[in-house]
Amino acid sequence: MTQTASTITPDVVAAHGLSPEEYDKVLHALGREPNLVELGIFSVMWSEHCSYKSSRLHLKKLPTEAPWVICGPGENAGVIDIGDGQAAIFKMESHNHPSYIEPYQGAATGVGGILRDVFTMGARPVANMNALRFGRPDHPKMKHLVQGVVAGIGGYGNCVGVPTVGGETNFHKAYDGNILVNAMTVGVADTDKIFYSAATGLGNPIVYVGSKTGRDGIHGATMASADFDEKSEEKRPTVQVGDPFTEKLLIEACLELMATDAIVAIQDMGAAGLTSSSVEMASKGGAGIRLNMNNVPCRETGMTPYEMMLSESQERMLMVLQPGKEPMAEAIFKKWELDFAVIGEVTDTGHMVLEFDGEVVCDIPLAPLADDAPLYDRPHVPTPKPAPLGAVEESKDIAADLLTLIGGPDLASRKWIFEQYDSQVGGDTLQKSGGDAAVVRIHGTDKALAISTDCTPRYVFADPYEGGKQAVAETWRNICAVGATPLAITNCLNFANPQRPEIMGQIVGALEGMGDACRALDYPIVSGNVSLYNESKATGGGSAILPTPAIGGVGLMLDHTKMATIKFKAPGDVVWLIGPEGSHLGQSLWLREIAGREEGPAPAVDLDVELRNGETVRQLIGDSQATAVHDVSDGGLLVALAEMAMASGLGVKLDVTLNTAQAFGEDQSRYIVTTKPDIVLEGAVKLGTVGGFDVAGVAVSKLKAANEAFFKDWMEG
Repeated sequence: MTQTASTITPDVVAAHGLSPEEYDKVLHALGREPNLVELGIFSVMWSEHCSYKSSRLHLKKLPTEAPWVICGPGENAGVIDIGDGQAAIFKMESHNHPSYIEPYQGAATGVGGILRDVFTMGARPVANMNALRFGRPDHPKMKHLVQGVVAGIGGYGNCVGVPTVGGETNFHKAYDGNILVNAMTVGVADTDKIFYSAATGLGNPIVYVGSKTGRDGIHGATMASADFDEKSEEKRPTVQVGDPFTEKLLIEACLELMATDAIVAIQDMGAAGLTSSSVEMASKGGAGIRLNMNNVPCRETGMTPYEMMLSESQERMLMVLQPGKEPMAEAIFKKWELDFAVIGEVTDTGHMVLEFDGEVVCDIPLAPLADDAPLYDRPHVPTPKPAPLGAVEESKDIAADLLTLIGGPDLASRKWIFEQYDSQVGGDTLQKSGGDAAVVRIHGTDKALAISTDCTPRYVFADPYEGGKQAVAETWRNICAVGATPLAITNCLNFANPQRPEIMGQIVGALEGMGDACRALDYPIVSGNVSLYNESKATGGGSAILPTPAIGGVGLMLDHTKMATIKFKAPGDVVWLIGPEGSHLGQSLWLREIAGREEGPAPAVDLDVELRNGETVRQLIGDSQATAVHDVSDGGLLVALAEMAMASGLGVKLDVTLNTAQAFGEDQSRYIVTTKPDIVLEGAVKLGTVGGFDVAGVAVSKLKAANEAFFKDWMEG
């Protein structure tokens, strides 16, 4: 190297998020002191966000294979076979810290990044979903955060022309200082046109396409791997700025080039930008890489190699091309008014070598950056089992409690949110949020994909193992409830500081529960993301978020005309409960909101019952016996009935008298199914019939008014 190494002080090392022990590993890997460029590259590649150093050990235990899985974890997104030479490609990712600091751009670029993960694989994106967690609505900052995040998701997705078809939004004081913004994209590709990221072919050209590189997002990956504190607002420069119109051009240009034989490998520039994309491509291909930094398109003058390598500017991709295909590829990207530059070549050195102004400014062996990144078996203590709930007073007024729950922040209509998302662009959305799962037709076919995002963090906090099982089972249930066969999941594992044994215990327990659920339901994990250090010193005392392993499930429907909805269809239809009668009030919404107690064990999930009931419901839908279906989840049986009534305008006449636990218990593996009067469901409990205009004595119109008032009043107040 012709550039002398900078003097790297302990303060500089700490500022780059590396521990003294990790810096010793850097010295050992290089056999010398790094310069600042090299330190920056080690810093982002060894960050929690890129290396998964605290979770890799446990992630390896998850089930990732099935006959229909084409590509599991390790690529940009997961790939499953959906028949007829087609594949569904999907992934979920977090953009939590950026969205707290700058909610509009944080959320917008979260959507942009997950879109790139999917179309990088050769898929045309067909649906966006999200999973959002906010703090208390009366927190002084929360309205601003909600408005900004929702506007950012809508602004990016709407402009890029991909429908946002659903998601979930929850509130809890644990997210006051650290909100969660998890974005999911699903795409469709031909199975013989799937693209991977392994760089191969000695001498093959490496090309940069998309937008120019700027100084936004530098050290974004490092920021995402640290706690928040009072100075978090000063980190605005580490939040990227997105341009959805450029993203739309990039999608079309990439898909056009993918129709040729020019691409050897392709990778989006996401977290850690040019660094992670080039390192991952070279290491997966067992190759080396040489880049000429003078050729990187920059939008700001005087950018250094350090800034270029660590920038997280948006709408950029890195490709390895077949030799001689550069002119054709350049013509395509120029036609779409995008930058195109040959910035390097594939080598056989096993090193990343960067040159700038005729000097070598970086020479790092690739193995320590990627495959040999730090891996920690962090100390963990299991979460103690909660004490039994004990005696609970019966509800004084079940009808009043139902009205309170249905109008509260957890269950209130998200109409204010969904109206800001274009859910119909593309013309293939059959069902959006409001049902159990969103359903998107596969263009030009009778098939459809069902998609659901779910997690109940209060369950995971009480019992990480049962909560992890339940998060997976809930997506399974929602997909079954529309008539689709659940095939695979992606996840976004949001936890606090893994260096605290009790937090690491939450991670280990939740992953064990998720793994057991996936195995029992034959429902593998094909992609995912880990977001740690979600806690804030700014809220006083280092408050951690609730453990939130958000699950995104995808299922296949062979005939979309059989799709079930939650709306009651006709007076006289019989209302049935499939699954156990309500008995479990521990950790329920009723217990918290009405009784003022956050206590007791989380509801257990019997995975054999879950599997059996899901298959039963799918059979009823497939045989056209079910006229309406809804899973029973937050709030219990009466809330589910109220949601069906509000969707249809019809009430329900109950033949049974419900006690508090039967009305509001949150027992798992349950569905409400309606049928025509001549059908009898063996093994199900007959609850009553569709008819009238009330639920448990509360007028449907009154329920609907309460349900739609919360967001309207909050946003206008």
